[in-house]
Amino acid sequence: MDFIQRHDLLCGVLADSDHYDHKTIDGSGDLRAFLAGMINYDPPWMTALYAVRAAFVRLLGMRQGGIPRSPGLEPEDIDFEPGAKVSFFRTEQAEERQFWVGVIPDKHLTARLIVAAEPLETEQTRFHVGTVVHYQRWTGPLYFNVIRPFHHLVVSSMMRAAQKSLG
Repeated sequence: MDFIQRHDLLCGVLADSDHYDHKTIDGSGDLRAFLAGMINYDPPWMTALYAVRAAFVRLLGMRQGGIPRSPGLEPEDIDFEPGAKVSFFRTEQAEERQFWVGVIPDKHLTARLIVAAEPLETEQTRFHVGTVVHYQRWTGPLYFNVIRPFHHLVVSSMMRAAQKSLG
């Protein structure tokens, strides 16, 4: 079991999930700064992926509300209150300096991003990033299995960008 799976307050988020993946990276900042660095990551290649995604979801009878752009968040802009908007996520659950769970509900699936901070003895922090997916309709697994390789690329790139932004 990984750090997220062992966390008492996060067990409910993982319950009955159809997909869960976990990645880690070490950095020198705090949870809010890491989150801001992840969410602000907006390279041109990711914009191109969203454009391709828009065409794909139309084939499944869904719509994409537009291509997400970097919101230019500062660490203090990350709202830990349940229900608060953080870019295209809605804060579902959070504990200051410990973890943040953002949710994106959609017709085909509900996706959650978990970012948890594990303090290390070296004055660094190990950031654990988990993706939790619950399928809602038959289009959920179809959609997710097509985008899964890109999902891993995007999340890993966001994590490296956040690490770099911490200095």
